[in-house]
Amino acid sequence: MKPTDFAIHLTAFLTVYLSQQKNASRNTIKSYRDTFKLLIRYCQDQKSLTAEKLELKMLTPQLICDFLAWLERERKCSISSRNQRLAAIHAFFRYVQYEEPEGILNFQKVISLPVKKAPKPSVPHLTPEAMTLLLSQPDRTTTKGRRNLVLLSVLYDSGCRAQELADLRIRDVVLDHPAVLILTGKGGKTRRVPLMKNTQALLKYYLQENELNKPWKSDHPLFMNKQHNKLTKEGIAYIISQYVASARRTSKIVPEKVAPHMFRHSKSVHLLQAGVSLIYIRDFLGHKDIKSTEVYAKCDTELKRQAIEKAYPDLVDNNLPDWTKDETLLNWLSKLK
Repeated sequence: MKPTDFAIHLTAFLTVYLSQQKNASRNTIKSYRDTFKLLIRYCQDQKSLTAEKLELKMLTPQLICDFLAWLERERKCSISSRNQRLAAIHAFFRYVQYEEPEGILNFQKVISLPVKKAPKPSVPHLTPEAMTLLLSQPDRTTTKGRRNLVLLSVLYDSGCRAQELADLRIRDVVLDHPAVLILTGKGGKTRRVPLMKNTQALLKYYLQENELNKPWKSDHPLFMNKQHNKLTKEGIAYIISQYVASARRTSKIVPEKVAPHMFRHSKSVHLLQAGVSLIYIRDFLGHKDIKSTEVYAKCDTELKRQAIEKAYPDLVDNNLPDWTKDETLLNWLSKLK
């Protein structure tokens, strides 16, 4: 069977263009791949268009709109997830228009499909008290508990993403002064994040206890599972969920659901509350644009109030006059009918 133009270009897009020309991260490529898996499944189940017969000309703007509606209606996807799938489709058609210029009109109609507006959610984060309670849950008398304490402490203190934590190797931990963690983020970009003294001490003891500070172990994962493989994002989320459940048995200041990314959000908000500049927080988090960091400044009402008070401390006099002592005013009021 002769391969279709869609099959040829999608394969080149995912295996050559994204990885070799755009240097896209593994997670980006995986996300794009999953988008087209869903699109192919939709075409087959809803439109009776099998994968081996699917051609580029069949992917009309109307079909893409129907697919996006199906994601929201049938798969219960959020608007942000729907927009993420559309972004992957946009990227593919921008690539294809240069490879198949004869179909450029149809491709550009797809590219012009707008993203759907959605209310911006507030940034979920933990209060310092809730974070302290959560970090106190691991059992320090067991090897597993001590490992999990180090894991949660590093996740919070470094503000790293769950995938960045999972990808950490022994060589990425520098405990000499100044102690830093070398994180590899989106697009393979690395950044050096300073470690606080407490986390530095925990990491030092952890490496010594597990004999991970040997030169020949420098490429080993920092955190491993029972099979001695690196932890996954799902594994990290599971560990957190266990301690969330135990923390909530003593206090409800910890939310029912705490995702790994909430540690990153919490660290960012806490830094902002401590007076750290957004520029430093941007570099700390590895954000490309300061706009991504500004969301933390918008989420904390108390921080806004404190900032306003510092800017205008004494302009408004809170000593109000007692109008009941004004005889002229009282006489005037008594004459009103």
